Amino acid sequence: MTKMLMPLVYVGLGGFLGAVFRYLTTLATQGISITFPYGTLVSNLLGCFVIGIVATLAMGSTLLSTEARLFLATGVCGGYTTLSSLIYELSRFVDDGEVFNASIYLAATFVGAVVAFYLGTMLMTFLLRPQM
Repeated sequence: MTKMLMPLVYVGLGGFLGAVFRYLTTLATQGISITFPYGTLVSNLLGCFVIGIVATLAMGSTLLSTEARLFLATGVCGGYTTLSSLIYELSRFVDDGEVFNASIYLAATFVGAVVAFYLGTMLMTFLLRPQM
């Protein structure tokens, strides 16, 4: 029973922390603009950067256990990134006739997320390379 329960605990605790970090990110970016969702953009980009690091550690080394991967990738990043918020905010832009802002937001999120992911993987590849 414990073997089946512990992964849920790792994911749940990580999700709790991710959600708290997400809220703190929103609070930290509120003063930038009341019309553009910087909090969601920052969380999605930072979350993709972190998951790039986690993915590299999980695949390329023994530094990250299965439990740590569950906690960090599924839990923390899952609770921190916000695709549902992204879609809602895009719909608000479109419903308000702000198609340009919707397009910029969508492009910045997805292009930025891909760039952030690969920056995370490159950072870990650099840090984990054999010392010469």
